[in-house]
Amino acid sequence: MNTALTVAELAVMVDGEVAGDGQVVIRGFAPLETAGPEDVSFLAKGGKADRLADCRAGAVLVPLAFTATCPAALIRVGDPYLASAILHTFFLDRPFVAKGVHPRAWVGEECRLGKAVTIAPLAVLGDRVSLGERVTIEAGAVVGDDVQIGDDSTIHANVTIYPGCTIGCRVRIHAGAVIGSDGYGYATNQRGEHLKRPQTGTVQIDDDVEIGAGSCIDRGAYGVTRIGEGTKIDNLVQIGHNVQIGPHCLVVAQVGLAGSTRLGRNVVMGGQSATAGHLTIGDQTMVAARGGVHTDLAPKSMVGGAPALPIRHWAKCSAVFARLPELQSMVRKHDKALSGLGTQENKEKK
Repeated sequence: MNTALTVAELAVMVDGEVAGDGQVVIRGFAPLETAGPEDVSFLAKGGKADRLADCRAGAVLVPLAFTATCPAALIRVGDPYLASAILHTFFLDRPFVAKGVHPRAWVGEECRLGKAVTIAPLAVLGDRVSLGERVTIEAGAVVGDDVQIGDDSTIHANVTIYPGCTIGCRVRIHAGAVIGSDGYGYATNQRGEHLKRPQTGTVQIDDDVEIGAGSCIDRGAYGVTRIGEGTKIDNLVQIGHNVQIGPHCLVVAQVGLAGSTRLGRNVVMGGQSATAGHLTIGDQTMVAARGGVHTDLAPKSMVGGAPALPIRHWAKCSAVFARLPELQSMVRKHDKALSGLGTQENKEKK
């Protein structure tokens, strides 16, 4: 698809203002290093204006306060990073092409498929599966009985969706993710043997969610494990049974959420952070990478470390930790000096 817009037209799309020739025609998006005369690029921070010295782009997205000269037309915006995502997505957008059901795919009984779908070779659909319009099921994906998948969703290669799960519209699940596997629930008897607790619930993925490769979302022990609309989950994330994640959260790589944890709206969990079970994490809370949360957190908390502490306190503790060898050496010197002083005092008394 040949998409071409002027700089002025692009500026309207991102609520920007043009400095320079607004009639330059742009046909694509590229990073500064490789952008050509028909590409738009971006500079996230105005303090790095020297990067534009050899710029060949037709237009560059820059911060509102940017005043340096540049051979390219400028589009000043409040957030160049956000604006670049909007324009990059625009230039990559392609109409959905329905390829139908491949002869080597398996479709079970009583399935309801949209008129425009793509089901690739070796994909497996169980019985009574419901697919909306413009759904793509890639090679090797397994969709269990009674699963529902909404319009414009993509299930990438080798994803497994267990029976009874519900997937919303415009959801993207990347390769190897597992949705609806059993939660980790066991009861231990007096002999130390572990009896599995039945995991009879389900998983609900709301609209506009993205789930990274290799992530696992457990079904509820009973009830629902739910991922709120617009939430983005990175690769290799573990979400336990009956977890409730609110809308528009960011859950970064290797996060672990123990069972029945509740995340509010716009929560950010940094890489390798984790929570104990049955906790409530308030709206707009941020947990730094490798943070270990053991108590409920109020809305707008910012914490780090394990156990998690308020971020400023954690930063001070981290600074002290880095100096522990030096501090230990100082303590030893003072201890030796004090011991010597005590010996001298005893001699004088005698």
